[in-house]
Amino acid sequence: MSAKANTKADVEIKIMERVQMELQWQLCSETNLALFFPKPVTLDKQRQCWALADIIKKMPEVIEVVIGMNTLSVFTISLTLTELRNVEQALSELLNDMPSKTIEGKHVEIPVHYGGKYGPDLAAMANDLNLSVEDVINLHTEATYTVYFIGFQPGFPYLGGLSESLYFPRHAIPRTQVPAGSVGIGGEQTGVYPFESPGGWQLLGQTDTALFDLTKDSPTLLNAGDTLKFTALDIHE
Repeated sequence: MSAKANTKADVEIKIMERVQMELQWQLCSETNLALFFPKPVTLDKQRQCWALADIIKKMPEVIEVVIGMNTLSVFTISLTLTELRNVEQALSELLNDMPSKTIEGKHVEIPVHYGGKYGPDLAAMANDLNLSVEDVINLHTEATYTVYFIGFQPGFPYLGGLSESLYFPRHAIPRTQVPAGSVGIGGEQTGVYPFESPGGWQLLGQTDTALFDLTKDSPTLLNAGDTLKFTALDIHE
């Protein structure tokens, strides 16, 4: 092995050791513990969340495990403080030999009407980023995104893989109504609103693709581990 390869391996080991040192279960209530991975958000950390969830949900004291964006929340039955501390210790021991899980999901393409009435924030966001509207759309459609988890609404995908060039803060004052199918960016994430709802994400466009359909055997179009690409149907001013 070359010296360069050795150096790279040493750096990766040190990074993993630092991450493990920073990881610690937080006791949030008498029935809840949470784990937050340090920034930045990565797919590798999400795969560790998926694997940990599979292990933890089999524990007899655990009622539910909720996966977030590089986070886990564990909900337990009613326990004494000593019993809860024992659960915390068992969860902490899992971090010593961190598991990982790769989900071989399906790939989905989502066509989008960009700009105009479909994406009212697109032009202003492009201007603030010193990019053209076409640049924003190209960056948004070039990436292949991974579904980290489903949350907020039934079928709402939280996606990893957004270009750093498109990171943009949410609106300070959320809209009271965001149309169903709206495609937006909030911070370091992009996603699609399955239903009309209040929301603070920057709206780039809108899709006609249904992300949630109760008439189907599997109502949610997307699940954790799936990948997707956005495609531009048209661009409106």
